[in-house]
Amino acid sequence: MAVRELNVREAALPDPIPGNPLRALVSPYTWLATFHLLSSLFVAIPSFVVAALFFSLWWPLLIPFVAPGVFAFIVLAGCVRVIGAIERARFRATLGVQILPPSLPPWEGRPWHYFTSLLRSGGLWRLVAYCVVQLPLSVLTFSLTLGFWGGPLALMATPVMMQWYPHHRANFWFFQVTQTSSAWLVAAAGLVLLLLVPVPVVRAFSVVEAAIGRALLGRGVTEELRERVGQLETTRQRVVDSAEDERKRIERDLHDGAQQRLVALAMALGRAKAKLPASTGDPDADAVRDLIDEAHGEAKLAITELRDLTRGLHPPVLTDRGLDAALSALAARSPVPTSVTVDLPQRMPPTLEAIAYFVVAEALTNVAKHAQATRIAVSVRRLSDAVRLTVTDDGVGGADPRHGSGITGLADRVAGVDGRLTVDSPPGGPTVLCADLPWRVS
Repeated sequence: MAVRELNVREAALPDPIPGNPLRALVSPYTWLATFHLLSSLFVAIPSFVVAALFFSLWWPLLIPFVAPGVFAFIVLAGCVRVIGAIERARFRATLGVQILPPSLPPWEGRPWHYFTSLLRSGGLWRLVAYCVVQLPLSVLTFSLTLGFWGGPLALMATPVMMQWYPHHRANFWFFQVTQTSSAWLVAAAGLVLLLLVPVPVVRAFSVVEAAIGRALLGRGVTEELRERVGQLETTRQRVVDSAEDERKRIERDLHDGAQQRLVALAMALGRAKAKLPASTGDPDADAVRDLIDEAHGEAKLAITELRDLTRGLHPPVLTDRGLDAALSALAARSPVPTSVTVDLPQRMPPTLEAIAYFVVAEALTNVAKHAQATRIAVSVRRLSDAVRLTVTDDGVGGADPRHGSGITGLADRVAGVDGRLTVDSPPGGPTVLCADLPWRVS
């Protein structure tokens, strides 16, 4: 995604109040929050009207006349959605709070289906609840915000306004100001109140409104978690597929590049060895022949090791003929007699096939190295929602993933695709390695 969408729970909160009261007073956030609180009332009034119509209009029409009731509900739901979009934009512009829209059902051209989907949508009812709650909350915050800003400003204006008061007296709650010196003291008190009182009050109200907006204008916790899990699953699948593609690329480069050069080198050394006479009696010529023989043998050994390496990265038979043929070839190369049974209705995706192959390959390697087994049985079969791989040997047992064996790496690789790997290996055997991979077809 080009632009990262903030999760509702990660949305920006107001900055802490600066230690300097003057800096807090002139902070852009203070004035944006003030504008937000004062403008809320002008949005709350039409929102409340829409909410009142929503609760009183559509269902009386639905009972005797189904079509008008459904139409009224859809229209009013559209109005509520527009109000929600306006409010989310206002929160983003004034408070810097990013609220993702709720997950509402899309229009599919079927009014009754759309009506029933909206009726069951928790996101729509949260928007309606916001339209109801917004009016009393906005009246409260509008009044208090105006009072906390206007009171100190009125006190500061006392010296200027004295001449317009009756008898040049300014009446306050429990005292009167009749002299200019007293008026300036009142103005100074107003300045102190302006620096200390309105800013914390405005910021506290903005936090309350932001919390209510997040709870009612955005997505619910369940929707957020569901979407986040979906994003993580998609991202993880991309990482797994990317790693598998990279493994295939390395195998292809080794097979088509380094391996072909080694084959050409071995052939050139073979031709050079063939052109040398069998025995010339010259010690230097015999030493050269011995060096060429040694180099030719090393080149053939390198080709064999490289073929084994490329086969271990991603065997071509797995891509060409599938898991059954690849496991059969793996069993044929195993030093321990191995039987293979594969019962799948169709092929899995390449990534899952590769994981299944390498689980079996690693299991056979471990058995050959440590188990002292005389036979191995490999089984691959379909369960209801998974593919189960079972590798059983009659060895000495005692395999423990906690002791640093390759089983831990296999378990991590299987877990990367939502799979599960278990090992049952009591001392004396037998050992049963079982891997369950999710059933997904290509």
